[in-house]
Amino acid sequence: MNYEDALKEIVLGDETYIVTTAESRKHIENIPLLLGERFIDTGITEQTLIAISCGYALRGRTVIAHGFASFLTMRAFEFIRTDVGLGNLPVKLVGMSPGFLSTANGPAHQALEDVSLMRGIPNMNILCPADLQDLVICLRKVIETQDPYYIRFNDEPAVYTHDYDYEIGKAEVVSSGKDVTMLVSGYLFNQSLKAKEFLEGKGMSVGLINIRTPKPLDEQTVLEAADKTRLIVTLEDHFLTGGLYSIISELFVKNKVNADVLPIALDNRWFKPGLINDVLEHEGFTGEKISERIFDYLK
Repeated sequence: MNYEDALKEIVLGDETYIVTTAESRKHIENIPLLLGERFIDTGITEQTLIAISCGYALRGRTVIAHGFASFLTMRAFEFIRTDVGLGNLPVKLVGMSPGFLSTANGPAHQALEDVSLMRGIPNMNILCPADLQDLVICLRKVIETQDPYYIRFNDEPAVYTHDYDYEIGKAEVVSSGKDVTMLVSGYLFNQSLKAKEFLEGKGMSVGLINIRTPKPLDEQTVLEAADKTRLIVTLEDHFLTGGLYSIISELFVKNKVNADVLPIALDNRWFKPGLINDVLEHEGFTGEKISERIFDYLK
């Protein structure tokens, strides 16, 4: 099932759902004809998109708003903060092409600070699915809540069968390990599986946890992993500042946890645009290169 089919199952049978977009229709091409007046395209006007979405939410509707992640979270930030966050409205923001998924687009289109921006807004929650299957699994429960959400869209084909018994705020524990535990949020999940395989081939005990929602964070699962493993690795296609590494560091400081943490992220730099496999190779985010960094660090 793709994203559009999953969204149709949720919104078609309930008149309280509205779907909006700022001319980001790639993954919802058939929704307009099916929803009629319950579909609104504001054009390339992200601030207007948020204002209209909040207007409907104030009138008892749940709104799923789509936009290119970089412009949705940055151009419309004040509107999201003041209208969605302060109003605590049931608006679900779907950020298209976040992180490495913007591929050949340059820095202006690279959403690498979106998690940092959205998590700083009171009441805002964040979903970073590992792949398309994970997105479909989590989508209904996220949309059916009355909470604001930022969804980091990810249509990467799944190479792992995820747990369908999804609970909001719970991480998915793929494996437990004594030598290293990788905490991964979003698109790089598939690469983390490859890294896990490489490291296990070198005789290491490897844990892997899919942080589906960096906010709310599954604090208990992360703290238990830190207690049982030599090294915690945070893995994300995001700036080093403000994302998963910052979230985990704040958790450890709050709980007085002394843990060895290796962050693998973009060290506050944009990536060189290109085809996705070339981007991963050039920037050092393939499974093999991730495993090499971890292995060399522990060695």
